[in-house]
Amino acid sequence: MSSNLYPAFGVLLVDDEASFLRSFSLILETQGGINHLYQCQDSRDAMQVIVENPIGLVLLDLTMPHLSGEALLQQIVEEHPDIGVIIISGLNQLETAVNCIRLGAYDYFIKTTEENRLLDGIHRAIRMQEMRLENLEMRRRFLSDTLDRPEVFADIITRDKGMRSVFQYLETVSASSQPVLITGESGTGKEAIARAIHTLSGRRGPLVCVNVAGLDDNIFADTLFGHQRGAFTGADKARAGMIDQAGGGTLLLDEIGDLSLASQVKLLRLLQEGEYYPLGSDRPKRIHARVLVATHQDLDQKQRDGEFRKDLYYRLRTHQVELPPLRQRQGDIPLLLDHFLAEAAEDLGRSKPPVPKELVALLRNYAFPGNVRELRALCFDALGRHRGSVLSMDVFRQAVGQEGAILESEADPAMPLFAPDQPLPTLQEVADMLVAEAMERAQGNQSRASRLLGISQPALSKRLKKSQS
Repeated sequence: MSSNLYPAFGVLLVDDEASFLRSFSLILETQGGINHLYQCQDSRDAMQVIVENPIGLVLLDLTMPHLSGEALLQQIVEEHPDIGVIIISGLNQLETAVNCIRLGAYDYFIKTTEENRLLDGIHRAIRMQEMRLENLEMRRRFLSDTLDRPEVFADIITRDKGMRSVFQYLETVSASSQPVLITGESGTGKEAIARAIHTLSGRRGPLVCVNVAGLDDNIFADTLFGHQRGAFTGADKARAGMIDQAGGGTLLLDEIGDLSLASQVKLLRLLQEGEYYPLGSDRPKRIHARVLVATHQDLDQKQRDGEFRKDLYYRLRTHQVELPPLRQRQGDIPLLLDHFLAEAAEDLGRSKPPVPKELVALLRNYAFPGNVRELRALCFDALGRHRGSVLSMDVFRQAVGQEGAILESEADPAMPLFAPDQPLPTLQEVADMLVAEAMERAQGNQSRASRLLGISQPALSKRLKKSQS
């Protein structure tokens, strides 16, 4: 998109009074943040405007010459049933309102109604249309199993079906202005997902990331909203907040689960009203950035425990993606291993060494508490220590061994050998792991290792050569 339009679909204003069209358009833009607007002063032209433009919502007057609002409402409902219609009339008549709702109008407002109530109703209708369009788009994508813009996700190394479903969902909600809640364990790639959402949205402003963990209420407000000169001691000059810096782009609030209750109130007001006050200012400013939030914590549990506001939680989870941990993406381990080793080799100015086959089997049975970030760190550490021809497994064995020691000390004796919710390793993978463990215990002595395994030394030697080829 060349500019940030809200909503993604057009809102058509139909009224025979030119002065009302001008003033109402100004209110929608300045107070409602609604700038994807079309105007029609002659009701006879409205259907043509709908055909020629991506209209999703019509704000319709009732009393107009030539073609009445009720007649136009019936035409829109019959020919374009997917378009929402809100009646905004000068008539305060219950019977007329009831009849319009019966004909298919989404809502009915009186022109003299206070502006906030009218804007709230229009925003509700926009959200309903956004959800309907997203559901249709989601159904289309899942049935066809396609990605329209796979290049956006090129930096996220995966062939996992669960991650592909996440990508399809993100393409579906990318045009929405509503917040997105990104959840997942530490190291699963939440910031990479935020970058993908920002790119998909086509917003012209930047992606601005703020880690809110540890910010008290005053620092949070100053960081987000900025301040005027003289707002507090030491405020020698005005400073723009992160919302201003994000401009018409995207604002990511990371570690949102650590936000204090007082700051949660400020964030809720920002999302509900779409405006904020810089510290020391009595003039509100509108937010033009889309808000994304990320956390590794269970917000559902936190709101049940009273540590996170329910109203904010439900506002944030309008759109939600949960990233699977690496232990649930075992098919991605070989891809990520190869990618990170190549990245480390380039960074260190070295060639990428061959990888022993048993390494993948070893890693597939590791819990990876640090997820993708941990695997990347292990690859860089292993290549930094590499001295031989084939990549040493020592760094990886040490990580797996430490985790194994923790699990062993805490394990229930009745616990099954393999987790029931995880795929079983193949016989070949188990055999490779046994060989690697035997060689580790025998300190590289093949004769001793073969006795531990109960096979001949030539058989072990043949297996080792095969795994390294």
